Amino acid sequence: MAEPVGHMYQGIEKGDHDVTFGCDWMFTELTLVSSKMVDYFSLTVEHLVHLHFTSGMPRFLSCLLMFHCFKNDQEQVIQKGLRLIQFGVMNAFAFRKILKKYDKVHESSNGANFKSRLQAKRLDIFQSPWLIELVALYINLSGSDSLISDELIGLLSFNLNFTSEGSSLTLILLGYEKLEYSLICPICLDIVFQPYALSCGHIFCKPCTCLAANVLITEGLKYASLDSKCPVCRQSGVYNKSVCMSELGFLLQQRRKQEFKERLVEERKVILKQAKEYWELQTSSMMGL
Repeated sequence: MAEPVGHMYQGIEKGDHDVTFGCDWMFTELTLVSSKMVDYFSLTVEHLVHLHFTSGMPRFLSCLLMFHCFKNDQEQVIQKGLRLIQFGVMNAFAFRKILKKYDKVHESSNGANFKSRLQAKRLDIFQSPWLIELVALYINLSGSDSLISDELIGLLSFNLNFTSEGSSLTLILLGYEKLEYSLICPICLDIVFQPYALSCGHIFCKPCTCLAANVLITEGLKYASLDSKCPVCRQSGVYNKSVCMSELGFLLQQRRKQEFKERLVEERKVILKQAKEYWELQTSSMMGL
């Protein structure tokens, strides 16, 4: 596991302000540490999800593989997920404390500005779609839509909410930090179906995302142009590094089975229509029409 940044904060608490903050390289070092931390977190969660959804294998074989890799003990997988949440939360809060202390000591807003730059670069675990995937993985394995735990990080709770006004995943960390992730697609305004998270962090249904990127559903987002922009924030180049949120998609599918069956039928109709239009265009092009 990557080394937490908490030790950097200890120097601040001991009064080593000049040593810790007297050099311009601090922000560069923090950027490097944050990048490594996010990479480790993302890759580790992706590995767990991959075990749960092994490509090309029937689901029951995938589960057998996952349980074999973790000594046939599902509880170990759940505990590993909780430890990953602990890792992310502890480091994210340590960063915030460092930057807050910096601004207090120097009576500046440089720390807050640096935090904004980190978030713009998607180097904040609280913004990572892999955190949502990790929580969804826990819910899928445990069968519970909520958790309250004080064994790992003081206090952690999360809850999956479906209401007439909308759907969301809420995390409350250390008893006061509240993170709420909307599960509503900004394009179709329905619960995300086969969700994808763009590199800017916004989550959409796969069909809606492909429509926005002007690619066929069967092609996928890897064929999206680098000039294609996110429908929400208008950033370009955000499709090629998108994240397929398999755990979240499976979680929502299990909770809304009938609705998702209907949407799957609709998606197939769209795919058939796109395929027909594509081959008609190809035929016309070959015939010179």
